Amino acid sequence: MFKQKIGNSLILLLCLSIILFSCGSPQGKSNSSKTIRIMGVVTGNEEEQLQKALAPFTEETGIKIVYEGTNEFATLLPVRVDSGNAPDIAMFPQPGLMADFAREGKLIPVDTFIDKNELSKDYAKDWIDLGSVDGKIYSIWYRAFVKSLVWYNPASFTAKGYKIPSTWKEMIALSDKIVADGGVPWCLGMENGNATGWVGTDWVEDIILHASGPEVYDRWVTHKIPFSDPQVKAGFEEFGKIVQNPKYVVGGKTGVISTPFGDSPKGLFDKPPSCYLHHQGSFITAFFPKNVVVGKDVDVFPFPIINKEFGDSILVSGEMVAMFKDTPEVRALMKYLATPKPHEILASFGGYLSPHKQVSLNIYPDEVMKRQAEILRNAKVLRFDGSDMMPGAVGTGTFWTGIVDYVGGKDLNSVLKNIDESWPKK
Repeated sequence: MFKQKIGNSLILLLCLSIILFSCGSPQGKSNSSKTIRIMGVVTGNEEEQLQKALAPFTEETGIKIVYEGTNEFATLLPVRVDSGNAPDIAMFPQPGLMADFAREGKLIPVDTFIDKNELSKDYAKDWIDLGSVDGKIYSIWYRAFVKSLVWYNPASFTAKGYKIPSTWKEMIALSDKIVADGGVPWCLGMENGNATGWVGTDWVEDIILHASGPEVYDRWVTHKIPFSDPQVKAGFEEFGKIVQNPKYVVGGKTGVISTPFGDSPKGLFDKPPSCYLHHQGSFITAFFPKNVVVGKDVDVFPFPIINKEFGDSILVSGEMVAMFKDTPEVRALMKYLATPKPHEILASFGGYLSPHKQVSLNIYPDEVMKRQAEILRNAKVLRFDGSDMMPGAVGTGTFWTGIVDYVGGKDLNSVLKNIDESWPKK
Protein backbone atom coordinates (compact mmCIF):
# COMPACT_ATOMS: atom_id res chain seq x y z
CA MET A 1 0.00 0.00 0.00
CA PHE A 2 1.41 3.41 -0.94
CA LYS A 3 1.71 6.30 1.51
CA GLN A 4 1.15 9.93 0.63
CA LYS A 5 0.86 12.98 2.82
CA ILE A 6 -2.43 14.77 2.35
CA GLY A 7 -3.28 17.84 4.28
CA ASN A 8 -6.98 17.15 4.48
CA SER A 9 -7.60 14.25 6.88
CA LEU A 10 -11.11 13.70 5.51
CA ILE A 11 -9.71 13.01 2.05
CA LEU A 12 -7.18 10.63 3.59
CA LEU A 13 -9.89 8.64 5.32
CA LEU A 14 -11.93 8.49 2.13
CA CYS A 15 -8.97 7.18 0.14
CA LEU A 16 -8.17 4.56 2.72
CA SER A 17 -11.80 3.41 2.70
CA ILE A 18 -11.76 3.02 -1.06
CA ILE A 19 -8.52 1.06 -0.96
CA LEU A 20 -9.76 -1.32 1.73
CA PHE A 21 -13.07 -1.91 -0.06
CA SER A 22 -11.30 -2.65 -3.32
CA CYS A 23 -8.49 -4.82 -2.03
CA GLY A 24 -10.20 -6.72 0.75
CA SER A 25 -8.44 -8.11 3.79
CA PRO A 26 -4.72 -8.95 3.92
CA GLN A 27 -5.64 -12.62 3.31
CA GLY A 28 -7.56 -11.73 0.15
CA LYS A 29 -10.95 -12.42 1.72
CA SER A 30 -14.11 -10.59 0.72
CA ASN A 31 -15.68 -8.04 3.01
CA SER A 32 -16.98 -10.02 5.99
CA SER A 33 -20.16 -7.91 6.02
CA LYS A 34 -21.27 -9.66 2.82
CA THR A 35 -24.02 -12.19 3.48
CA ILE A 36 -25.69 -14.85 1.32
CA ARG A 37 -29.15 -16.10 2.26
CA ILE A 38 -30.05 -19.69 1.37
CA MET A 39 -33.44 -21.38 1.72
CA GLY A 40 -33.95 -25.14 1.57
CA VAL A 41 -35.68 -28.20 2.98
CA VAL A 42 -32.73 -29.51 5.01
CA THR A 43 -33.32 -29.30 8.76
CA GLY A 44 -32.05 -30.81 12.01
CA ASN A 45 -28.87 -32.85 11.94
CA GLU A 46 -28.63 -32.59 8.16
CA GLU A 47 -28.65 -28.79 8.46
CA GLU A 48 -25.66 -28.99 10.80
CA GLN A 49 -23.84 -31.15 8.25
CA LEU A 50 -24.68 -28.68 5.49
CA GLN A 51 -23.24 -25.85 7.56
CA LYS A 52 -19.98 -27.82 7.90
CA ALA A 53 -19.86 -28.32 4.13
CA LEU A 54 -20.30 -24.57 3.59
CA ALA A 55 -17.76 -23.57 6.28
CA PRO A 56 -14.66 -23.78 4.02
CA PHE A 57 -16.25 -21.25 1.65
CA THR A 58 -16.76 -18.74 4.48
CA GLU A 59 -13.27 -19.39 5.81
CA GLU A 60 -11.77 -18.73 2.38
CA THR A 61 -13.86 -15.69 1.40
CA GLY A 62 -15.13 -14.17 4.64
CA ILE A 63 -18.65 -14.24 3.19
CA LYS A 64 -21.28 -15.15 5.79
CA ILE A 65 -23.99 -17.67 4.88
CA VAL A 66 -27.39 -17.58 6.56
CA TYR A 67 -29.37 -20.77 5.96
CA GLU A 68 -33.12 -21.12 6.51
CA GLY A 69 -34.51 -24.66 6.56
CA THR A 70 -38.25 -25.27 6.26
CA ASN A 71 -40.64 -28.17 5.83
CA GLU A 72 -42.99 -25.88 3.91
CA PHE A 73 -40.53 -24.98 1.16
CA ALA A 74 -42.88 -25.43 -1.83
CA THR A 75 -45.52 -23.24 -0.16
CA LEU A 76 -43.30 -20.61 1.45
CA LEU A 77 -40.83 -19.94 -1.38
CA PRO A 78 -43.38 -18.65 -3.95
CA VAL A 79 -44.84 -16.34 -1.28
CA ARG A 80 -41.40 -14.97 -0.48
CA VAL A 81 -40.56 -14.45 -4.15
CA ASP A 82 -43.86 -12.72 -4.90
CA SER A 83 -43.39 -10.39 -1.92
CA GLY A 84 -39.93 -9.35 -3.14
CA ASN A 85 -38.14 -11.25 -0.39
CA ALA A 86 -36.57 -14.09 -2.37
CA PRO A 87 -33.48 -15.79 -0.92
CA ASP A 88 -30.21 -15.37 -2.79
CA ILE A 89 -30.09 -19.12 -3.41
CA ALA A 90 -32.77 -21.78 -3.08
CA MET A 91 -32.23 -25.53 -2.71
CA PHE A 92 -35.00 -27.08 -4.78
CA PRO A 93 -36.16 -30.67 -4.17
CA GLN A 94 -38.50 -30.43 -7.18
CA PRO A 95 -37.19 -29.70 -10.70
CA GLY A 96 -40.69 -28.68 -11.77
CA LEU A 97 -40.86 -25.85 -9.23
CA MET A 98 -37.39 -24.67 -10.22
CA ALA A 99 -38.42 -24.71 -13.90
CA ASP A 100 -41.48 -22.58 -13.17
CA PHE A 101 -39.31 -19.83 -11.66
CA ALA A 102 -36.82 -20.11 -14.52
CA ARG A 103 -39.53 -19.68 -17.17
CA GLU A 104 -40.83 -16.66 -15.28
CA GLY A 105 -37.38 -15.08 -15.57
CA LYS A 106 -36.79 -15.09 -11.82
CA LEU A 107 -33.68 -17.30 -11.78
CA ILE A 108 -30.17 -16.63 -13.09
CA PRO A 109 -28.64 -19.21 -15.49
CA VAL A 110 -25.42 -20.62 -14.07
CA ASP A 111 -23.94 -21.32 -17.51
CA THR A 112 -23.38 -17.58 -17.89
CA PHE A 113 -20.41 -17.86 -15.49
CA ILE A 114 -19.70 -21.62 -15.18
CA ASP A 115 -18.41 -23.40 -18.27
CA LYS A 116 -20.85 -25.98 -19.65
CA ASN A 117 -18.03 -28.32 -20.59
CA GLU A 118 -16.78 -28.34 -16.99
CA LEU A 119 -20.26 -29.16 -15.71
CA SER A 120 -20.49 -32.00 -18.26
CA LYS A 121 -17.29 -33.48 -16.83
CA ASP A 122 -18.72 -33.39 -13.32
CA TYR A 123 -22.35 -34.42 -13.89
CA ALA A 124 -24.09 -37.00 -16.05
CA LYS A 125 -26.20 -35.61 -18.89
CA ASP A 126 -29.44 -36.63 -17.19
CA TRP A 127 -28.59 -34.49 -14.14
CA ILE A 128 -27.70 -31.50 -16.32
CA ASP A 129 -30.92 -31.91 -18.31
CA LEU A 130 -32.94 -32.01 -15.09
CA GLY A 131 -31.40 -28.69 -14.08
CA SER A 132 -31.94 -27.04 -17.47
CA VAL A 133 -34.82 -25.06 -18.94
CA ASP A 134 -35.09 -24.05 -22.59
CA GLY A 135 -31.45 -24.89 -23.25
CA LYS A 136 -30.02 -22.94 -20.31
CA ILE A 137 -28.55 -24.52 -17.16
CA TYR A 138 -30.08 -23.05 -14.02
CA SER A 139 -29.14 -25.51 -11.31
CA ILE A 140 -26.28 -27.42 -9.73
CA TRP A 141 -27.13 -30.69 -7.99
CA TYR A 142 -25.69 -31.04 -4.52
CA ARG A 143 -27.48 -34.17 -3.27
CA ALA A 144 -29.10 -37.27 -4.75
CA PHE A 145 -31.23 -40.12 -3.48
CA VAL A 146 -31.48 -43.49 -5.18
CA LYS A 147 -35.05 -44.77 -4.95
CA SER A 148 -34.66 -48.02 -6.91
CA LEU A 149 -33.52 -50.01 -3.86
CA VAL A 150 -34.75 -52.95 -1.80
CA TRP A 151 -33.57 -53.28 1.81
CA TYR A 152 -33.18 -56.58 3.68
CA ASN A 153 -31.65 -58.06 6.84
CA PRO A 154 -28.66 -60.24 5.84
CA ALA A 155 -28.84 -62.35 9.03
CA SER A 156 -32.51 -63.16 8.42
CA PHE A 157 -31.77 -64.11 4.81
CA THR A 158 -28.87 -66.33 5.88
CA ALA A 159 -30.93 -68.04 8.58
CA LYS A 160 -33.64 -68.94 6.06
CA GLY A 161 -31.34 -69.63 3.14
CA TYR A 162 -32.92 -66.89 1.01
CA LYS A 163 -31.03 -65.55 -2.00
CA ILE A 164 -31.04 -61.99 -3.28
CA PRO A 165 -33.28 -61.79 -6.37
CA SER A 166 -32.04 -60.07 -9.51
CA THR A 167 -35.30 -60.16 -11.49
CA TRP A 168 -38.91 -59.31 -10.69
CA LYS A 169 -39.90 -62.93 -11.29
CA GLU A 170 -37.29 -64.11 -8.77
CA MET A 171 -38.50 -61.51 -6.25
CA ILE A 172 -42.10 -62.70 -6.50
CA ALA A 173 -40.91 -66.28 -6.15
CA LEU A 174 -38.97 -65.27 -3.02
CA SER A 175 -42.08 -63.55 -1.66
CA ASP A 176 -44.07 -66.75 -2.18
CA LYS A 177 -41.34 -68.77 -0.47
CA ILE A 178 -41.41 -66.46 2.56
CA VAL A 179 -45.20 -66.87 2.78
CA ALA A 180 -44.85 -70.65 2.51
CA ASP A 181 -42.34 -70.55 5.38
CA GLY A 182 -44.88 -68.75 7.54
CA GLY A 183 -43.48 -65.23 7.18
CA VAL A 184 -44.59 -61.92 5.65
CA PRO A 185 -42.41 -60.72 2.73
CA TRP A 186 -42.93 -56.97 2.67
CA CYS A 187 -42.73 -54.05 5.08
CA LEU A 188 -44.82 -51.26 3.51
CA GLY A 189 -46.23 -48.09 5.03
CA MET A 190 -47.63 -45.09 3.15
CA GLU A 191 -48.84 -42.78 5.93
CA ASN A 192 -47.14 -39.36 5.97
CA GLY A 193 -49.73 -36.76 6.99
CA ASN A 194 -50.71 -34.52 4.09
CA ALA A 195 -48.18 -36.34 1.91
CA THR A 196 -49.69 -39.79 2.47
CA GLY A 197 -49.43 -41.85 -0.70
CA TRP A 198 -46.04 -40.88 -2.11
CA VAL A 199 -44.56 -44.23 -1.10
CA GLY A 200 -47.05 -45.97 -3.38
CA THR A 201 -46.37 -43.60 -6.26
CA ASP A 202 -42.66 -44.45 -5.97
CA TRP A 203 -43.50 -48.11 -6.43
CA VAL A 204 -45.58 -47.41 -9.54
CA GLU A 205 -42.93 -45.10 -11.01
CA ASP A 206 -40.19 -47.68 -10.48
CA ILE A 207 -42.27 -50.43 -12.07
CA ILE A 208 -43.21 -48.34 -15.12
CA LEU A 209 -39.60 -47.20 -15.65
CA HIS A 210 -38.25 -50.76 -15.41
CA ALA A 211 -41.04 -52.42 -17.38
CA SER A 212 -41.71 -49.91 -20.16
CA GLY A 213 -38.54 -47.83 -20.24
CA PRO A 214 -37.57 -44.15 -20.10
CA GLU A 215 -39.39 -43.06 -23.26
CA VAL A 216 -42.75 -44.26 -22.00
CA TYR A 217 -41.94 -42.90 -18.53
CA ASP A 218 -41.18 -39.43 -19.96
CA ARG A 219 -44.36 -39.38 -22.02
CA TRP A 220 -46.41 -40.40 -19.00
CA VAL A 221 -44.84 -37.82 -16.66
CA THR A 222 -45.61 -35.06 -19.20
CA HIS A 223 -49.11 -36.46 -19.85
CA LYS A 224 -48.41 -37.21 -23.50
CA ILE A 225 -49.92 -40.55 -22.60
CA PRO A 226 -52.62 -40.62 -19.91
CA PHE A 227 -52.76 -42.53 -16.65
CA SER A 228 -55.36 -44.74 -18.32
CA ASP A 229 -52.79 -45.89 -20.91
CA PRO A 230 -52.38 -49.70 -20.76
CA GLN A 231 -48.67 -49.47 -19.90
CA VAL A 232 -49.36 -47.11 -16.98
CA LYS A 233 -52.31 -49.16 -15.82
CA ALA A 234 -50.12 -52.27 -15.90
CA GLY A 235 -47.69 -50.54 -13.52
CA PHE A 236 -50.48 -49.95 -11.00
CA GLU A 237 -51.68 -53.52 -11.35
CA GLU A 238 -48.21 -54.98 -10.79
CA PHE A 239 -47.93 -52.94 -7.60
CA GLY A 240 -51.41 -54.14 -6.68
CA LYS A 241 -50.28 -57.77 -6.81
CA ILE A 242 -48.02 -56.99 -3.85
CA VAL A 243 -49.82 -54.32 -1.86
CA GLN A 244 -53.31 -55.86 -2.13
CA ASN A 245 -52.17 -59.35 -1.19
CA PRO A 246 -52.84 -59.66 2.57
CA LYS A 247 -50.19 -62.39 2.83
CA TYR A 248 -47.53 -60.18 1.28
CA VAL A 249 -47.64 -57.05 3.45
CA VAL A 250 -47.56 -56.47 7.20
CA GLY A 251 -51.07 -55.60 8.42
CA GLY A 252 -52.66 -56.02 5.00
CA LYS A 253 -53.86 -53.00 3.04
CA THR A 254 -55.14 -51.32 6.23
CA GLY A 255 -51.66 -51.57 7.71
CA VAL A 256 -50.12 -50.16 4.52
CA ILE A 257 -52.36 -47.09 4.57
CA SER A 258 -52.06 -46.42 8.31
CA THR A 259 -48.39 -47.23 9.02
CA PRO A 260 -46.04 -44.20 8.94
CA PHE A 261 -43.49 -44.69 6.19
CA GLY A 262 -40.59 -44.11 8.61
CA ASP A 263 -41.84 -46.86 10.94
CA SER A 264 -42.51 -49.44 8.26
CA PRO A 265 -38.95 -50.86 7.87
CA LYS A 266 -38.58 -51.57 11.58
CA GLY A 267 -40.06 -55.04 11.10
CA LEU A 268 -36.83 -56.03 9.36
CA PHE A 269 -35.10 -55.91 12.74
CA ASP A 270 -37.66 -57.77 14.87
CA LYS A 271 -36.68 -61.18 16.24
CA PRO A 272 -38.09 -63.07 14.45
CA PRO A 273 -38.50 -60.55 11.63
CA SER A 274 -42.01 -59.25 10.96
CA CYS A 275 -41.03 -58.78 7.31
CA TYR A 276 -38.05 -59.47 5.07
CA LEU A 277 -38.08 -56.89 2.27
CA HIS A 278 -38.55 -53.11 2.07
CA HIS A 279 -38.59 -50.95 -1.06
CA GLN A 280 -37.45 -47.43 -0.24
CA GLY A 281 -34.92 -44.74 -1.15
CA SER A 282 -31.46 -44.23 0.28
CA PHE A 283 -32.78 -41.70 2.82
CA ILE A 284 -34.65 -44.38 4.80
CA THR A 285 -31.53 -45.10 6.89
CA ALA A 286 -32.36 -41.99 8.92
CA PHE A 287 -35.45 -43.84 10.22
CA PHE A 288 -33.77 -47.10 11.23
CA PRO A 289 -33.54 -47.85 14.97
CA LYS A 290 -30.45 -46.28 16.52
CA ASN A 291 -28.85 -49.62 17.33
CA VAL A 292 -28.99 -50.79 13.70
CA VAL A 293 -25.60 -51.03 12.01
CA VAL A 294 -25.87 -50.41 8.27
CA GLY A 295 -23.92 -53.10 6.44
CA LYS A 296 -24.34 -55.61 9.25
CA ASP A 297 -27.97 -55.50 10.33
CA VAL A 298 -29.30 -54.22 7.02
CA ASP A 299 -28.14 -54.25 3.42
CA VAL A 300 -29.51 -53.30 0.04
CA PHE A 301 -29.86 -54.60 -3.51
CA PRO A 302 -30.99 -52.84 -6.71
CA PHE A 303 -34.64 -52.83 -7.79
CA PRO A 304 -34.96 -56.11 -9.71
CA ILE A 305 -35.03 -56.30 -13.50
CA ILE A 306 -38.49 -56.46 -15.04
CA ASN A 307 -37.53 -55.87 -18.67
CA LYS A 308 -33.89 -56.71 -19.41
CA GLU A 309 -33.75 -53.88 -21.96
CA PHE A 310 -34.22 -51.34 -19.17
CA GLY A 311 -32.28 -53.10 -16.42
CA ASP A 312 -29.75 -50.28 -15.95
CA SER A 313 -32.39 -47.63 -15.17
CA ILE A 314 -32.86 -46.07 -11.75
CA LEU A 315 -35.40 -43.76 -10.18
CA VAL A 316 -33.88 -40.86 -8.26
CA SER A 317 -34.74 -37.74 -6.34
CA GLY A 318 -32.49 -35.04 -4.95
CA GLU A 319 -31.90 -31.35 -4.34
CA MET A 320 -30.46 -28.68 -6.60
CA VAL A 321 -29.26 -25.15 -5.94
CA ALA A 322 -30.38 -22.22 -8.09
CA MET A 323 -29.85 -18.47 -7.72
CA PHE A 324 -32.38 -15.65 -7.52
CA LYS A 325 -29.76 -12.93 -7.00
CA ASP A 326 -26.83 -12.26 -9.33
CA THR A 327 -23.95 -10.90 -7.24
CA PRO A 328 -20.22 -11.73 -7.19
CA GLU A 329 -20.69 -13.38 -3.81
CA VAL A 330 -23.53 -15.62 -4.99
CA ARG A 331 -21.62 -16.56 -8.12
CA ALA A 332 -18.62 -17.50 -5.99
CA LEU A 333 -20.74 -19.77 -3.79
CA MET A 334 -22.37 -21.45 -6.79
CA LYS A 335 -18.90 -22.15 -8.21
CA TYR A 336 -17.86 -23.62 -4.87
CA LEU A 337 -20.93 -25.88 -4.79
CA ALA A 338 -19.97 -27.17 -8.24
CA THR A 339 -16.61 -28.42 -6.92
CA PRO A 340 -16.14 -31.83 -5.27
CA LYS A 341 -15.18 -30.35 -1.87
CA PRO A 342 -18.63 -29.71 -0.30
CA HIS A 343 -19.88 -33.01 -1.73
CA GLU A 344 -16.99 -34.92 -0.18
CA ILE A 345 -17.58 -33.30 3.21
CA LEU A 346 -21.25 -34.29 3.15
CA ALA A 347 -20.53 -37.80 1.85
CA SER A 348 -18.12 -38.41 4.73
CA PHE A 349 -20.96 -38.07 7.26
CA GLY A 350 -22.94 -40.99 5.80
CA GLY A 351 -26.55 -41.01 4.61
CA TYR A 352 -25.62 -38.73 1.72
CA LEU A 353 -25.07 -39.46 -1.98
CA SER A 354 -23.48 -37.06 -4.43
CA PRO A 355 -24.28 -36.96 -8.15
CA HIS A 356 -20.87 -35.31 -8.70
CA LYS A 357 -18.71 -37.67 -10.77
CA GLN A 358 -15.42 -36.43 -9.26
CA VAL A 359 -16.33 -37.52 -5.72
CA SER A 360 -14.29 -40.60 -4.81
CA LEU A 361 -16.22 -43.70 -3.73
CA ASN A 362 -13.67 -44.09 -0.94
CA ILE A 363 -15.16 -41.02 0.77
CA TYR A 364 -18.31 -42.94 1.71
CA PRO A 365 -18.07 -44.27 5.28
CA ASP A 366 -19.56 -47.75 4.77
CA GLU A 367 -19.94 -50.38 2.06
CA VAL A 368 -23.70 -49.94 1.77
CA MET A 369 -23.40 -46.23 0.96
CA LYS A 370 -20.54 -47.00 -1.40
CA ARG A 371 -22.71 -49.59 -3.18
CA GLN A 372 -25.52 -47.06 -3.57
CA ALA A 373 -23.07 -44.52 -4.96
CA GLU A 374 -21.93 -47.13 -7.48
CA ILE A 375 -25.52 -47.86 -8.50
CA LEU A 376 -26.04 -44.13 -9.00
CA ARG A 377 -22.82 -43.67 -10.96
CA ASN A 378 -23.21 -46.77 -13.16
CA ALA A 379 -26.84 -46.26 -14.14
CA LYS A 380 -27.25 -45.75 -17.87
CA VAL A 381 -30.64 -44.10 -17.41
CA LEU A 382 -31.68 -41.74 -14.60
CA ARG A 383 -35.24 -40.58 -14.17
CA PHE A 384 -36.46 -38.22 -11.47
CA ASP A 385 -39.37 -39.01 -9.17
CA GLY A 386 -42.41 -38.71 -11.45
CA SER A 387 -44.80 -37.15 -8.96
CA ASP A 388 -42.27 -34.36 -8.33
CA MET A 389 -42.11 -33.67 -12.07
CA MET A 390 -45.87 -33.48 -12.60
CA PRO A 391 -48.02 -30.41 -11.91
CA GLY A 392 -48.70 -30.07 -8.20
CA ALA A 393 -52.44 -30.71 -8.60
CA VAL A 394 -51.56 -34.16 -9.91
CA GLY A 395 -48.14 -35.18 -8.61
CA THR A 396 -48.69 -34.16 -4.99
CA GLY A 397 -52.47 -34.21 -5.32
CA THR A 398 -54.60 -36.75 -7.14
CA PHE A 399 -51.73 -39.17 -7.80
CA TRP A 400 -51.00 -39.41 -4.06
CA THR A 401 -54.64 -39.65 -3.04
CA GLY A 402 -55.45 -41.95 -5.96
CA ILE A 403 -52.82 -44.51 -4.97
CA VAL A 404 -54.29 -44.57 -1.45
CA ASP A 405 -57.77 -45.11 -2.90
CA TYR A 406 -56.47 -47.92 -5.10
CA VAL A 407 -54.72 -49.67 -2.22
CA GLY A 408 -57.91 -49.32 -0.22
CA GLY A 409 -59.88 -51.18 -2.88
CA LYS A 410 -61.33 -48.51 -5.19
CA ASP A 411 -61.78 -49.51 -8.83
CA LEU A 412 -58.55 -48.81 -10.69
CA ASN A 413 -60.21 -47.49 -13.86
CA SER A 414 -62.09 -44.96 -11.75
CA VAL A 415 -58.88 -43.93 -9.96
CA LEU A 416 -56.96 -43.44 -13.21
CA LYS A 417 -59.82 -41.50 -14.80
CA ASN A 418 -59.96 -39.13 -11.83
CA ILE A 419 -56.21 -38.46 -12.00
CA ASP A 420 -56.35 -37.79 -15.74
CA GLU A 421 -59.24 -35.36 -15.31
CA SER A 422 -57.28 -33.43 -12.67
CA TRP A 423 -54.41 -32.65 -15.07
CA PRO A 424 -54.36 -28.87 -15.62
CA LYS A 425 -55.78 -27.76 -18.94
CA LYS A 426 -53.43 -25.76 -21.16
